Amino acid sequence: MCREPATAACRGRLWPAFALAFAYVLALVAPPAGFIASAAAQTTLAQAAGQNSLFSTAPSTNLLTPNEGTRGNMFTPGDVLAPPSAPLMLSPGRGAGPVPMVPAGQVALALAAHFGKEAPSITGGLIWRIYAARPDARGKFRLIKEEKTAAPTVVLPAGDYIVNVCFGLATAARPVSLRGPTVHEVFDLPAGGLRLEGKVGDVRIPAGQISFDVYKGSQFETGPQRPIAEHVMTGQVVVVPEGVYHVVSKYGDANAMVRSDIRVQAGKLTDITVNHRAAAITLKLVTEKGGEALANTAWAVLNPGGDVIKEMLGAFPRVILSEGEYSAIARNEGKVYERKFKVVAGVDGDVEVMAR
Repeated sequence: MCREPATAACRGRLWPAFALAFAYVLALVAPPAGFIASAAAQTTLAQAAGQNSLFSTAPSTNLLTPNEGTRGNMFTPGDVLAPPSAPLMLSPGRGAGPVPMVPAGQVALALAAHFGKEAPSITGGLIWRIYAARPDARGKFRLIKEEKTAAPTVVLPAGDYIVNVCFGLATAARPVSLRGPTVHEVFDLPAGGLRLEGKVGDVRIPAGQISFDVYKGSQFETGPQRPIAEHVMTGQVVVVPEGVYHVVSKYGDANAMVRSDIRVQAGKLTDITVNHRAAAITLKLVTEKGGEALANTAWAVLNPGGDVIKEMLGAFPRVILSEGEYSAIARNEGKVYERKFKVVAGVDGDVEVMAR
């Protein structure tokens, strides 16, 4: 397995008659346009033949959730990515479907996709869609065929079509003219995978307490930006076109947030660890030190500037805060109590407010 440091930071002619159709299909399938991490590694998706295939022939999804098994294929029948326990390998040539019989007047269309020119084949996780070349009376492009085999061969009547292929959030489309007994089309999909987790110091943040939003481009770019993937959980893999992205990491639901830039390379799975300087704080309103917490207490946590960071209700509310200074305001039975406190990264604890 090759691991490299990562900064935590058509073929064929495009006939004029297909130009509008090509743009329309791309608009239908393309993802919307638009972190410094403590540690990252990029795993080569293709290193040796004859080993475990990274990609099986199951359909692709934008997000792939890890299970508790051992590594097999990246895309298992349930679109699951197993935790790493062996090198990531890819076997060229897998995933091709059987060659069908070709009746008279029809053409066999053999499809394949690579990570780029002179790059290995993508042997699973692909969704192929073939559309009519021209819209119908309603202005819609009719879907003629859908395949979830890595390298399908489909038989269609001779004529013109538009072929689209999706691999996670990476997509490509091309007009194809079927003439002769067999037509071979190879698509370039320079895509890579992005897998995320968070830590506080050396402690991994438990799944469910942290999530990530992924945006295209650097965090320092100007203009409005929309996430291309939202609420990504720890260990999930987002397949994206190669390029620069930034990730917003949210630990808890208060102010523990980190923005980081990352570069994704084609054919590689990039692991990113985001370090948060934060801690979990439990608030209590008590009549004496170490006493019983009073129920039915309304809470507000303020920063030094007086801005409300979080409002809560209960005897033992828990909040995750970035390191720094805060004020806890407790309201109970018409009375208001306050205490200033400091959050130290990685030091979870209780903050008691005296009801007097």
